[in-house]
Amino acid sequence: MSTRYPFTAVVGMDDLRLALLLNAVSPAVGGVLVRGEKGTAKSTAVRALAELLPAVPVVAGCRFSCDPGSPDPGCPDGPHDDAPGASRPARMVELPVGASEDRLVGALDIEKALAEGVKAFEPGLLAAAHRGILYVDEVNLLSDHLIDHLLDAAAMGASHVEREGVSVRHAARFLLVGTMNPEEGELRPQLLDRFGLTVEVAASRDPELRVEVVRRRLAFEDDPVAFAARWAGEEAALRERIVAARELLPQVTLGDAVLLQIAATCAAFEVDGMRADIVMARAATALAAWAGRTEVTSEDVRQAALLALPHRRRRSPFDAPGLDEDKLDETLEQFKGDEPEDDPEPDGPGDGGPGGGGGPDRGGIPPQGEGPAADDVPAPQESPAPAPQSSGAGERAAVKAAEPFRTKVLSVPGVGEGAAGRRSRARTEHGRTTGSTRPRGALTKLHLAATVQAAAPHQRARGRSGPGLVVRRDDLRQATREGREGNLVLFAVDASGSMAARQRMSAVKGAVLSLLLDAYQRRDKVGLVTFRGRDAEVALPPTSSVDAAAARLEKLPTGGRTPLSAGLLKAHDVLRVERLRDPSRRPLLVVVTDGRATGGGADPVALAARAARLHAADGTASVVVDCETGPVRLGLAGTLARELGGTAVTLDELRADAIAGLVRDVQAAGQTTQTAWRAA
Repeated sequence: MSTRYPFTAVVGMDDLRLALLLNAVSPAVGGVLVRGEKGTAKSTAVRALAELLPAVPVVAGCRFSCDPGSPDPGCPDGPHDDAPGASRPARMVELPVGASEDRLVGALDIEKALAEGVKAFEPGLLAAAHRGILYVDEVNLLSDHLIDHLLDAAAMGASHVEREGVSVRHAARFLLVGTMNPEEGELRPQLLDRFGLTVEVAASRDPELRVEVVRRRLAFEDDPVAFAARWAGEEAALRERIVAARELLPQVTLGDAVLLQIAATCAAFEVDGMRADIVMARAATALAAWAGRTEVTSEDVRQAALLALPHRRRRSPFDAPGLDEDKLDETLEQFKGDEPEDDPEPDGPGDGGPGGGGGPDRGGIPPQGEGPAADDVPAPQESPAPAPQSSGAGERAAVKAAEPFRTKVLSVPGVGEGAAGRRSRARTEHGRTTGSTRPRGALTKLHLAATVQAAAPHQRARGRSGPGLVVRRDDLRQATREGREGNLVLFAVDASGSMAARQRMSAVKGAVLSLLLDAYQRRDKVGLVTFRGRDAEVALPPTSSVDAAAARLEKLPTGGRTPLSAGLLKAHDVLRVERLRDPSRRPLLVVVTDGRATGGGADPVALAARAARLHAADGTASVVVDCETGPVRLGLAGTLARELGGTAVTLDELRADAIAGLVRDVQAAGQTTQTAWRAA
């Protein structure tokens, strides 16, 4: 068994360690979401937490970890009357991003269920995580159908496995911990709200602290066992302090004045629903127990708000998470009642030692490698946009985007097989049943009628004598279903001088921002190519992070000539590479331009037409957002759309509240019209 890095040896990251410890004291807090840049020891800290949790009493032999004091009456391994008890270490179960549905919820043997009426069930990860930790690294990359199961289990405390009327249910209450890099995309709001607390982590800029991180990590890698032994005392002390805080937790009182502060804080920050109030109350109670007190104070409420509210106050995916601490302090002061006097810190194994102590602002977290306070740790910063190539005279500063709006649905024609999403038609694991096929590998979605139809002609030959149907493996049929997929939406944005009028470019940016919001909601990947001056550049390679695309767009300057052909060729290169990386994800090219071509060669119009026909030959679905304005219009964007084999829409037609039907699914690939292109 591999040795884990000790929790008490983690350097700095006070907020992260405190959030994890509060959940160890009170699992009802609801878990932790850890957001931060890569290489900040997010996973290391989470994995180390499992070693600190107390042992779990279980029914001996139960695969679902039933508590011998109150066993689950519906446990598939039950009933557990007079079953002997046992004890095992707390588990931390890791859910891989690419896990199958059966791996998460468990697998049911349909063949036995149909032929013998036996519920042969193999438990999944949700069963293994019951009464422990379910850890999801890169949780923002998790497939939607797995997120749906997580949401159900988190809400109900149980997992249900349904296969054509055959049902198995078991308890699934776990501490949900997720880590993510925001640059790779955001979480669905429903799952985001399920995490009780959230923490932003970033690498320290203090050289001495960074040296200590490297020193400890190298020592651990040289001899993990010896390194862990050096921290064994601190680990034991912290483990005992967690047990003591758990025992004290039921005695902690939450006064009316404190409850009023919690409610007023949630109202002041306009969070949705009531979950924030409940999580804050539980976190504040856990903070008091962790500090050895039996009454909750305003400082506990303040710390709970800093951990429980930032991810709940985001109004759009482009809003940075965070909390205005001045506003928080004003609200707490306004509704401050009579403060209880702090109880003295209890004398215990963690008091003043490596497993205890700590300043009051941190709730007494372990002080090893104590780093800068939270205000001194720099927040994760968006990577700067690539510097645009100079176009010489005529370059203008970036303008702000207009207010985003709800857009019409742009989709790719045909039926794909890409990742689950909400844009284009696709054959998926979930959706309406459209037919049946022989299963390739394990059967996941039984088509009952087709299975019975396949087995019926062979019943006499198989010697059927009883009421059960004699079913063989070859009779089973997999249901084929149609749902929606996410696509790769690649934006090619014209930033040339012809688009540079401030009001016009503001409207263009607002339109692209609106399409990015739509892509976020439909679970797409997005990329951004810009062209201006003499060339085009990839401002953002395809990613699931639409807020990164929005940041690049916001800083986009304009000016210079219009190398339309260069923009289309650059987009073609990006799509070619992405087809190799992710062949099942179908692309949608969105060209935002007025259609002019004034740079890139001796005959820029012909070159642009030739580049457009490359996309048409590849079968790339495309839409041209026509940005041309004024009383006299040349219609160049429409001509470009025909060369691409796609369709053109104006900025006004892009709005969802425009006349219905103006934005249709893009035309099927290959339907091109060879049209002479007038000079721009």
